[in-house]
Amino acid sequence: MERRKLRVGSAITPEEFEALSDAQLERLVPKAYRDYYPGKENCSDGYFYLHDGTAWSFYKGGMLDD
Repeated sequence: MERRKLRVGSAITPEEFEALSDAQLERLVPKAYRDYYPGKENCSDGYFYLHDGTAWSFYKGGMLDD
């Protein structure tokens, strides 16, 4: 797999999600939401919930409902 430069808010594939570490995934989450990142093990289907019930998706690189 060719390595590409991942930035905050970058959408990733499920394969990239599996290959990245917790620290690498955390760097993709905008700073405003990083405190809510529960770690890779607790991200059901590549997303996690924020305090207000919305969800951040690694596959979309943004909010799940947007």
